[in-house]
Amino acid sequence: MSQPVEYDYPLFRPPSEANSLILQITCGCSWNKCSFCEMYTEKKFRVKGFEQIKSEIAAYKPVAGRINKIFLADGDAMVLKTEKLLEILYEINKNFPKVRRISSYAKPKDLKNKSIDELKSLQAAGLSLVYVGLESGDTELLSLVDKGEDFDSSRIGLIKSREAGIKSSVMILNGLGGLNYWEQHAINSAKLVNETQPEFLSTLVLSFPFGVNHYKNKFRAEFVEMGTLQLFKELLLFIENTNLRSTIYRSDHASNYLTLKGVLNKDKELLSENLRFAIKNPEQAGLREEWQRGL
Repeated sequence: MSQPVEYDYPLFRPPSEANSLILQITCGCSWNKCSFCEMYTEKKFRVKGFEQIKSEIAAYKPVAGRINKIFLADGDAMVLKTEKLLEILYEINKNFPKVRRISSYAKPKDLKNKSIDELKSLQAAGLSLVYVGLESGDTELLSLVDKGEDFDSSRIGLIKSREAGIKSSVMILNGLGGLNYWEQHAINSAKLVNETQPEFLSTLVLSFPFGVNHYKNKFRAEFVEMGTLQLFKELLLFIENTNLRSTIYRSDHASNYLTLKGVLNKDKELLSENLRFAIKNPEQAGLREEWQRGL
């Protein structure tokens, strides 16, 4: 289907939103300072006007009956005031009669800064899933990468989201702190997901689109890059420390060397054993080659 509206590129969405209509209600990211993220560095953050958003929604009227999932872009849609988000959700529900899921990226503080009642009103209006880049549960490391979050802001935001009935899909970034911080990164990240019990959890591998030295220059301490087996040891420590009831876990992003899928904690030992095998027998573990990996 050709696009009836023009997007402000580059445009990103989670892998699981591949078949969703992407409705770009903001452009860029209001924080846009994270050392590891280059997604929106070419954009200055701005919020689209409501009339423009209404016009873009109306442009999809000819195919509205075929659209059942909508993703609100860009990287920071949840920073909008609740009243504006509710107006947008109303327009979506009015124009897309078969929509069954509306989702968005969200910073932890976006969720923390909204009241439970506000989040409940968004859930009642159709917002059912938020994708939250936690990156780490370690407050020191989050400061070193200028994330603008800490353990408590992440914990409170996710707990409020859960209480409001909005599901969360969270991401931890393997290798974020390098060799100097890997243990505290793994252990505190596990602690964070244990305390928040997200419905979905994924781990991605830190990538260097502009080279490792670019990242080192932005990292607020000494950064020592990790090799593949060291990344596996960090991930193993993380998984071993998780205590989750029924979180769907995926490590199958293009950045990952080893594909892992399961439910934590049900498949905790199996996932751990797969990692132990890869550490001991990397040549037999079916790892992705560097040329097969991506962001």
